[in-house]
Amino acid sequence: IKLEMPTINLDGEVTVLATVPEVVEALESCAMTWQKLISTALEKQLKKVPQGNGPLAEVDLWRERNDTLSALTEQTKLPDVQKVLEILQEAESKHIGDLQIVFSDLRKHHVEALDNVKFLSTLERHLKNLTYGTGFNVVLDTIPSLMNALRMIWIISRHYNTDERMVPLMERIAWEISTRVYKVVDLHTLFKEDKAAAKNKIAEAKSTLEQWKKYYFAVRAQIEASGREQHWEFDRKRLFEKTDYMSSVCQDLYDILQVIIEEFYNIFGPELKTVTGDPKRIDDLLRRVNGLTSPMEELTFDPFSIKSAHDWKLIMEEFKEEVSVENVKQIFVQNLKDPPLYKNHPPVAGAIYWSRSLFYRIKHTIIRFQEVEELLASERGKEVKQIYLQVAKRMKEYEDQKYNQWRDGTEQILPLLLKNTLLTSSVTEEPVTTKKNVRFIVNFSPVLQEIIIETKYMEQLGFPVPEIARYVALQEDKYLRYTNGLKNMLDRYHKLMGTLNEAETKLLDDHIQELWRVFKSGHRRLSWNSLGIGDFIVRCTQAIRKFESLVHQIHNNSEDISNKLLFMESTNLFKFPLSKNGDELPKAKEFFEYVKCERAKDVAHMVRKYTAIPQLLIKVEGQVANTNSGKSPKLTSYYAYWENRIYRVLTQLIVKNLQAFNAAVLANVPLFQTEAILSVPEIILQPNASEIDKMTAQCIRDCVEVTKHFVRWMHGTCIECPPQHVEEDEVITFSFYSDISQNPLIIEQAVLITQNVHKLLASLSKYLNQWKRYHPLWKLDKGIVMERLAAEKPACVTFDEELQFYMKVAQEVTQQPLIKDEQFIRLQLAPLAYTVQENARSWVISLGKLLNESAREELFSLQEEIQVGVFSSSCM
Repeated sequence: IKLEMPTINLDGEVTVLATVPEVVEALESCAMTWQKLISTALEKQLKKVPQGNGPLAEVDLWRERNDTLSALTEQTKLPDVQKVLEILQEAESKHIGDLQIVFSDLRKHHVEALDNVKFLSTLERHLKNLTYGTGFNVVLDTIPSLMNALRMIWIISRHYNTDERMVPLMERIAWEISTRVYKVVDLHTLFKEDKAAAKNKIAEAKSTLEQWKKYYFAVRAQIEASGREQHWEFDRKRLFEKTDYMSSVCQDLYDILQVIIEEFYNIFGPELKTVTGDPKRIDDLLRRVNGLTSPMEELTFDPFSIKSAHDWKLIMEEFKEEVSVENVKQIFVQNLKDPPLYKNHPPVAGAIYWSRSLFYRIKHTIIRFQEVEELLASERGKEVKQIYLQVAKRMKEYEDQKYNQWRDGTEQILPLLLKNTLLTSSVTEEPVTTKKNVRFIVNFSPVLQEIIIETKYMEQLGFPVPEIARYVALQEDKYLRYTNGLKNMLDRYHKLMGTLNEAETKLLDDHIQELWRVFKSGHRRLSWNSLGIGDFIVRCTQAIRKFESLVHQIHNNSEDISNKLLFMESTNLFKFPLSKNGDELPKAKEFFEYVKCERAKDVAHMVRKYTAIPQLLIKVEGQVANTNSGKSPKLTSYYAYWENRIYRVLTQLIVKNLQAFNAAVLANVPLFQTEAILSVPEIILQPNASEIDKMTAQCIRDCVEVTKHFVRWMHGTCIECPPQHVEEDEVITFSFYSDISQNPLIIEQAVLITQNVHKLLASLSKYLNQWKRYHPLWKLDKGIVMERLAAEKPACVTFDEELQFYMKVAQEVTQQPLIKDEQFIRLQLAPLAYTVQENARSWVISLGKLLNESAREELFSLQEEIQVGVFSSSCM
């Protein structure tokens, strides 16, 4: 692909050529041709995909793309091309932008291709070994180096460091490995080869497939251990699903060869031929063994394809069924002490079921052996038969032993289990101080449940069971009903107790004790042999229901109190007035007065909520203690609990409100306005900074002193403490203020707000310093200045300069910003600007008067001169 160079003469200065329409028009045509050519070439390259499934195809793709784009890029660097760009740039051609974009895309894709070729070239030797290596040993040696090279590319490359690039490349590598295995492991010829050699080949193939995954995770572990590199976590399904499945098929093939070599060939070897004296018969058996693999040599599907997994599984199951020269004896001996059980089988009956299932398997095997009479009549056949009889006898003895132990144990322990009480608890001694943590448990032994299940299975197995065991098994539904009833009852009790806090637990101590007295018969007297279990469950349920009703009443009252406290805690003690008209905000004093008035209304509402709390506690007192005094000893700790809650709520109320006020101070939303005024000779705030500081501090104090309105209760009661006369004229009211005002968090917030307001006022004062440049307007004595100016008798030009200066000052002031918003204060500068403007105008007026007087004197003087001249002329 070649860029067509312009045919016109490009000698000369760029600036000159850019002014020649014919040159620009010819170069624009050339530029459009280049743009189309490069765009087409780029589009064609970007659409190309690797020609093949292996990784080398991807290397070839990038190498071809790099060659093409490199040739194009070099042409764009030619002097003529660069000069064309400069001329079009100078001429401000509309085509230059599009051409530069195409050149930029070309450079970007070329850099990418060059970078990818450079890095993929480091893989090429490994990929060729993977693709063309002579044996699995070459592939096995290549995989670790290849994976480390991939890691280096992942770390260093600018383009192969994403899943979108790395995963397809690794997927191609996985495909190449799979293809190598597929080509070497040919089931049509595998079982015709030397069995030991075939077994080694399969082992190597499986190792190759596993090595691919193993080194992937080894590199991943190195990356994670370094803690510095980008995580190595790709789509495992794409990378390993195929190789993992092929590995499992290789394992199946290895197992087949293992069975044929070690189990069949070793049994039907030369020794058996000698013993039986019928080598032809043994050879026939061996041919049958070899025939076991014929279905695999005649497959109509690809065994290494995941889509054929079901078909392959059926082939394997058929093979295993045919070759199950059982290892029952070994399985039986190894698992005697801990036999594997079917789901839901009990230990003893389950062990007997297991033993019998093994027996049926060994029996099935010996029946199949009997089909070959010569084999069974041989020494090897007699030996197999003898092993069968020994194992069968041992299995029978095992069953009898298990059954006898269970029967004797059941007859001994079952009466004792039935004497267990219905309930047990987590504590055994009384009185119990912390009732909330006491738990009652249904005392139905798992052993008793197990005996019931064992009994059912033993009868199914045909064993006679003890009469007491049969009786208990027949009562299973009743026991299940009782245990469920007890469990539901206790769950309800424990759930109810879980809703109580410590204060409520102490409050309900007598009622909990009364409930426990109902539980006591099931805890101390009633057993699983008793007749009154159903009645006991009913009594307990009724008692829990009664207790539950009381708890719900208390919780309803608690919720009412909590709602009142929530209202108190969420009260806004800093309600701000809204702006009046447009930019006009309330003045500082008006603002703080509004906050104070609104706070007073809200505090009155809060106090009404607070004073209603004792009535709710007295209501609880009536429910628990049947009194309404507000000072019941039974509720002492409950009163204290709520008073502590009130303290925490009021503390949180003040802290949150101070934090909110501090946030409002710092926010760039003005809440009130102050004015900048001229108080000769200084420019100050009105009200001044000191007054605003005082108003803020007082507002904070008023906020904290809200807690003075909440009177403390007398000790052990919910009755407000009356005012205390300390001295003749001094009365003290005990409120929450004395504790809350000392809280470090509240003190810290109050100090922080004060500091922030102080900094803000200092900042505003600093801002006003820029107006000091107008100080001469009011600092200079106007009379003295005018006298001095009059004495000097200046020219009109001097007057004009002075007048222009003061007029300019008056004009300049009108152009100044008249509002300065900083944090929560709006500074109104209009009064100050008006004063400065009036001062400037005053100077203009004074100068005008002086100029007028000076001009009048000169006019009168000129008039006299004119009159004298006229008189002289007439005399002549």
